[in-house]
Amino acid sequence: MNLPAQDAEALAKKRFIALNLIRITGLVLVLLGIAIAQGVIDLPRMVGIVLALFGLYDFFFMPRMLANRWKSPDQ
Repeated sequence: MNLPAQDAEALAKKRFIALNLIRITGLVLVLLGIAIAQGVIDLPRMVGIVLALFGLYDFFFMPRMLANRWKSPDQ
């Protein structure tokens, strides 16, 4: 799929922003989960642990999965 240079650049910018938003979301989930697990936020500790684990997955693995999905077949 060959895009004009301007369209390719716009697509790359959108993907870059999407990857960073996913990482930021993961970080927020980890911090929220830690706050819950430590008792700063009054929710069950297990909720905090699950949120923190999901945040770690979101931070480390989701960007890589999306990047692999976005690769063109010739790469």
